[in-house]
Amino acid sequence: MSMSFAGQTAIVGIGATEFSKFSGRSTLRLAVECSEAAIADAGVAPADVDGMVLFTAEDNHGIEVARNLGVRELTHFSRIHYGGGAACGTIHQAAMAVHSGAAKYVLVYRAFNERSEFRFGAGVQDRPPAPTPMEVDFGWSSPFGLLTPASWVAMFARRYMYEYGATSEDFGRIAVANRRHAANNPAAFFYEKPITLEDHQRSRWIVKPLHLLDCCQESDGGQALLVTTLERARDLAHAPAVIASAVQGSTDDQQMMKSYYREDISGIPEMGLCARQMWEDTGLGADDIQTAILYDHFTPLALPQLEEFGFCGRGEAKDFIKDGNIEMGGKLPINTHGGQLGEAYIHGMNGIAEGVRQIRGNSVNPVPDVENVLVTAGTAVPTSALILSRDGG
Repeated sequence: MSMSFAGQTAIVGIGATEFSKFSGRSTLRLAVECSEAAIADAGVAPADVDGMVLFTAEDNHGIEVARNLGVRELTHFSRIHYGGGAACGTIHQAAMAVHSGAAKYVLVYRAFNERSEFRFGAGVQDRPPAPTPMEVDFGWSSPFGLLTPASWVAMFARRYMYEYGATSEDFGRIAVANRRHAANNPAAFFYEKPITLEDHQRSRWIVKPLHLLDCCQESDGGQALLVTTLERARDLAHAPAVIASAVQGSTDDQQMMKSYYREDISGIPEMGLCARQMWEDTGLGADDIQTAILYDHFTPLALPQLEEFGFCGRGEAKDFIKDGNIEMGGKLPINTHGGQLGEAYIHGMNGIAEGVRQIRGNSVNPVPDVENVLVTAGTAVPTSALILSRDGG
């Protein structure tokens, strides 16, 4: 069923702090800075903002940020669960809010000191036991060494390798492409620091089959975006990045990064569900997408994303990504900002901002003749995705 708000709303402002390993300031300060920048980028006033959509994982409450920004009234506020899977879900919810009239301008942001303070990648081994579903779930898997996100993804990666003949070098091609794009991006942590496939293979093991360079960095920083109706967007400072479609997806026997009990664990069915909804919303298909921002917290899960969206057949991503196909000048350049592997890990929100820049034409790695950009959110969890398009009106 097509979404009634498809093609009727737009992202009109983007703003970010610098991305670093030590911000030297509070997460509230980061949230306010990136939000101020997004509002200013749109050319509106803080008092125009009347809605907020955040991650449940966000520590900076909307009312705290609103007070510091000078936002006077909020008529819509909500949160999206499931970590990085929420990224495009925030835009989905914001688009519904402005299309319904619940709010006029909805701010979304994600800000954390995820390197200098709390590191998600450190694992769950020190979490105290508690009678909650999540902690009980950890109790079943942690005794077997499944303690970190890298270890959870390694299980999927190993199965994918077994079924389709993919190799560590295939995963490395994702890292090489992203770092090559990051090398041109002054905002990226790995600016002017490309890597080779040999560098990838020589990097130390984290959890086999994952090398260090298969794992995204942990970052401090903030990223914000502002959403409104397409009608309002056409009167603002920049050409609107039209939200052609924004969707969420969770499928049978879904778990948080450990959906190991499905009949097939070599695909990402929840991302396939997102794809089906978006193609129906827009009438587009894989051939209509000029560039994609794929959630790349770990390289192995980038390959089945390409398959779920139909850029290639099941098991064929390893061949699709060879010969520069995912780099500038290739059939489908991905993560032109460097991705979470190269620019920063801001739970995918910086990837949405890059999608906006591609539509505006001011990316540091602009893809020629962009009409439609695919953006995906976290994998191995309930997830979300969106398509941003040029305004044809």
